[in-house]
Order: sequence, then structure tokens, then C-alpha cells
Amino acid sequence: MILIIIGLASGIISGMGMGGGTILIPALIFFTGIPQHLAQSINLSVFFPTSIVALWIHIKNKHVRYKLAFKIIATGVAGALIGSKLAVSISTHILRRLFGIFILAMGIYELFRKAKNMGKDGF
Repeated sequence: MILIIIGLASGIISGMGMGGGTILIPALIFFTGIPQHLAQSINLSVFFPTSIVALWIHIKNKHVRYKLAFKIIATGVAGALIGSKLAVSISTHILRRLFGIFILAMGIYELFRKAKNMGKDGF
């Protein structure tokens, strides 16, 4: 049952465009006890079908800027090649710490970004 809940939460977050890996990777590590490298590989295999569904809906609603998307895709593929080579060469312990630091930094960034934007909107 826990895997179904993890998958559903990850899918919802993915569909919203926030990256289901932020839910999926920590949940797999903490609730199933699998190693960091395996959790990341599962995340990548889950990412593909969920991103296709989300992309289809966003294209249908005309929320995709194709020229910008293709530029990001090209550089993203290069970054993925570099990142995957780095990830397999790093120990699980270090990789887990780096992922945690990244998630923490993004959370802090979002917290202050939202607070700043809320002030402009009057909320």
C-alpha cells in the first residue's frame, strides 16, 4: 500500500510540473529502505511515462513554448549525460547528502521566493 501512496503523490507532484522525484526519491529511501542509486534509477523510469502524460495535457492547454523548450531540452540532455556519469561514480553516502542539500536549498529558495511574491500580490 505504501508504494501506491508514494506513486500517487509523486504522480500528482509530477503533473503539476514540480518534479515527482522530490517526493519519490526520499520516500523510497525512507519507507522502503532501498539505496540512493536505486531510488534515483526508479525515479528516472517513473519520470518518463508521467512526464509524457503531463506534457500531453500542457500541450493540449497550449502552455508550451516550443522554441524555449527545445533549447532547454538540448542543454538538459547534455546535463543529464554529465550528471548520470557523476552519479554512478559517487558513493551512495555522498550522493544522498548532495541530494539532501539540493532539496533543502530548493526548499529555502521557494520559501523566500513565495514570501517575496506574496508581498507584491498583497497576500
